[in-house]
Amino acid sequence: MENGYINPAPSPLRKIITVASIAAGIQFGWALQLSLLTPYVQTLGVPHAWAAFIWLCGPISGLLVQPIVGYNSDRCTSRFGRRRPFIVIGALSVSIAVFLIGFAKDIGHHAGDSLERSTKPRAVAIFVVGFWILDVANNMLQGPCRALLADLSANDHKKMRTANGWFSFFMAVGNVLGYAAGSYSHLYKIFPFTKTTACDIYCANLKSCFTIDIMILLLVTVTAVTTVKEDPFTKQIQDDGSKESTPFIGEMIAAFKSLKKPMWILLLVTCLNWIAWFPFLLFDTDWMGKEIYGGEAKGDAHKIKLYGDGVRAGALGLMINSIVLGLTSLGLEPAGRVIGGVKNLWAIVNFILCACLASTVLITKMAEAWRQHHGSPLTHPPFNITGSALAVFGVLGIPLAVTYSIPFALASIYCSSTGGGQGLSLGVLNLSIVIPQMFVSVISGPLDDAFGGGNLPAFVLGSIAAAVSALLAILALPNPPKQVSLSPGMGGGH
Repeated sequence: MENGYINPAPSPLRKIITVASIAAGIQFGWALQLSLLTPYVQTLGVPHAWAAFIWLCGPISGLLVQPIVGYNSDRCTSRFGRRRPFIVIGALSVSIAVFLIGFAKDIGHHAGDSLERSTKPRAVAIFVVGFWILDVANNMLQGPCRALLADLSANDHKKMRTANGWFSFFMAVGNVLGYAAGSYSHLYKIFPFTKTTACDIYCANLKSCFTIDIMILLLVTVTAVTTVKEDPFTKQIQDDGSKESTPFIGEMIAAFKSLKKPMWILLLVTCLNWIAWFPFLLFDTDWMGKEIYGGEAKGDAHKIKLYGDGVRAGALGLMINSIVLGLTSLGLEPAGRVIGGVKNLWAIVNFILCACLASTVLITKMAEAWRQHHGSPLTHPPFNITGSALAVFGVLGIPLAVTYSIPFALASIYCSSTGGGQGLSLGVLNLSIVIPQMFVSVISGPLDDAFGGGNLPAFVLGSIAAAVSALLAILALPNPPKQVSLSPGMGGGH
């Protein structure tokens, strides 16, 4: 029994697969965010140094929304179930948000933005509103979806591992589809209405990608909520006749008070891990467009074209990254046994993350030297440079698979004594992910701007954080019991 909810027998596999498929719709949109939105916001006239501040909405919404939604979904008494109402509201909110983001230029133009001015304040305002709604909606959708998979598994560990595996599979599917769509430059031809006076080809491709995202997300969500039923949750009544209810803040405080030393170490290692990851996740395609291809988001037309080509190459790199992630996730458990435990595995891949982020400096210098001495600044860099950059994307799929798995697998043990539901437990770990994201969002823009406006300073900071997290994983993090699954189904973007 969980907070008055009696778990039935585990649900059939087809129901688990149906719910897990929602991850494809979520990750499709998340992949578009990572690959296209940082370059897109700069075409609206937002300076590079300020672009990172817009990404603060993700960590802030994760900090506030996911624990609150998780807490309330644990106690929702709707006749439609505990999780499905939040899943439906989240999916509808995501659809509205991506519409606002994709059509920001058009709406801004009709509201008075000038086509001649590089800065489009009305479009920026609409974009920011849509972006914040999108991150709030993503957090509203992901937590209940994961919690519903746990409910359907009914505390059956084998079924839970299976559910996590399918969730991870559909995450990879969504990533591949999203990055593939982002890397294709003629997608707008499928939706010719997307190219308008205010919206060029790059903008039209973005709108087309989000149109496909809406279609996929609504399809999988409607299928899941109509075919998978939940038993309504009934609050328990204590012997004295009063409702068994603890305020949300009280439960969060109680959850933190009950944390043991291993959990605190896990939270610290996870914090450092995400300080390492977030600069690259935020600026990876921008790095390809600027540092590797030598383009610019605005200004000279040739530079803009180079920048767009670099961004699409970065989206291709992210698609490769997702394929590696999916393949790596299948071998995490045997790899952990061979290496000698999950902490050794986590440490090794964090050293890989450190090396990959450090290598971006070398590859950037190679690209700059080539443009200066061997080629025209308006042509693509040679294959040895672009191939090296794409190789970094691919190799990073290995540590990313671990990042999406081990912290959640360990937290499922360390938080088991807090007495909270599935939603609240996810919220506790989520704090160690969103707080470092807020830190990176605040400092990365000014840090990069202080060193000439590039992306390398934030990448170097991430490399250092990855090395420190690897050392902490080896020296301080205890190994969990052997039966813990490392299936990376509970990971997410935020």
